[in-house]
Amino acid sequence: MYLADSNNPMAHGNPSQQDSVVQAGPMGPSLTLTLDQIDYVPVGPGHFGTTTSGLYADNKRVFWGNGLDRIVKIDHERFKVLATYYFPGAKTYGEEEAEEAITQMDESNDGLLAQIRGFMTMLKYRDLSAIYTLLDREHNYYIGDREGNLIAYGDADPTDSASAIVKLRATKLPAEITGFVMGLSITYDGWLLIVTEHGWVVAIKRDFSETRIVRMLHSEGAEDKATGPTGRGWIRNAPAIDSEGGIYIVSQAHMHKVVWDGDRLSTDPIDGAWTAPYDNTWGHGSGATPSLMGFGDEDQLVVITDGAPQMNVVAYWRNDVPRDWPGLPGQPRQVAGLQPVTMGNPDLKEIQSEQSVVVEGYGALVVNNEPRHVPWYVPSQARGIFYGLLGSNPRHQPFGVEKFEWNQDKRILEQAWVTKDISTPSAVPIVSSQSNLVYLIGARNNQFTLEAMNWQTGESCFHYVIGGQRYNVMYAGTLIDEAGRIHYGSPWGRVRLNTEVPSTTPRQADRLGC
Repeated sequence: MYLADSNNPMAHGNPSQQDSVVQAGPMGPSLTLTLDQIDYVPVGPGHFGTTTSGLYADNKRVFWGNGLDRIVKIDHERFKVLATYYFPGAKTYGEEEAEEAITQMDESNDGLLAQIRGFMTMLKYRDLSAIYTLLDREHNYYIGDREGNLIAYGDADPTDSASAIVKLRATKLPAEITGFVMGLSITYDGWLLIVTEHGWVVAIKRDFSETRIVRMLHSEGAEDKATGPTGRGWIRNAPAIDSEGGIYIVSQAHMHKVVWDGDRLSTDPIDGAWTAPYDNTWGHGSGATPSLMGFGDEDQLVVITDGAPQMNVVAYWRNDVPRDWPGLPGQPRQVAGLQPVTMGNPDLKEIQSEQSVVVEGYGALVVNNEPRHVPWYVPSQARGIFYGLLGSNPRHQPFGVEKFEWNQDKRILEQAWVTKDISTPSAVPIVSSQSNLVYLIGARNNQFTLEAMNWQTGESCFHYVIGGQRYNVMYAGTLIDEAGRIHYGSPWGRVRLNTEVPSTTPRQADRLGC
């Protein structure tokens, strides 16, 4: 494997994009965390994700992450900043500005003034395209930017985990390629894989010496389709990649499989590629990164949520459709399963999520990001503040988590469970298969929380009360480090929960309870 040997070398964990790890996480019980149980490092705005290195020659690991103005390395054990690299020419944000913003949001995260502050804060993130990053086994940290550049950063001394961050090399994408870098991944034979907002797929050697390109089907006019009032582009998520060279990308109205054979990218069905439409009545496409389900002798599927106003979870056959597959009424033959997301409300008419479908085994979990209340005067492009910066406020916060399960014997996608009383305003959850728990950053009584739910039953097993707006999850992934501690990004920093985690393999949460 060419990725860093860690729990989290790239966004969503690995090329299959499942948000699932074997690593055990905390097992409870419920409690209100004290300040000595919370690590917080101020690293500036936009550090939504982070990557974890493999072991350096000094037998240490670090977290690599970037935001609007800088790249940082954070010590894996002490959770202290080891090195900082400021982007040349970028506006630099100071800790004083962060503290002022946190204080204002703690004073009030509701009402017109808070909404204006939130909207102005969100405007900053228009300049952040490097959400999807990855770290390879040589500790090279790769970022793609809005100008079509791919840049590799690394250590001044590759043997020293605490050494300075340096820019190693950069390459400009070929001139015919348009759209900023939207997704970044890596193939199983070690080529970097880029998808641009306008539907170009690019494979690049890690030393930037060779490039292969292909344009996705149905991408004609993608430049115009990416300029709507919501700012949602033709491609707005990263790809998923399997070990056989399948590359799975969701565009504004289609699910695609592009094929990589080690030297060439193809969209030709002769090579195993396919394209299938999905319901895009909503008009803005899917908010989900495709997630792979099933490996080896299992049914092999890829799962997304679609663009229906009330979104569906849709599973596609990854490879050849089984010859005896009867198909689903009104659906392309590539579709293996489809279920509407209800969050337990049979009268639901609208729901969308901006999160990837979380997959473990044949289970697929989605969360509700639809605010309960949005003032009439708020334009659609500003709705995000109500599950981002204002998401913990009881007036606005969304509720609901729902899990689906692929039944291999019956070859149908079924609802497994739903809970209406857990809120995760904007976090990406993560599953620990060792603990049999799904963890997510939620909210209770306008305080941010860690919620732990039984993966099999949906039962709430325990929760931690973390605190106020300093600990807002702000679209970040819920991650588990190599010691089993939960960590995530906040509007102005990184947060880690320093609670006790079993030092040996824990019992799994009972499959009928916690």
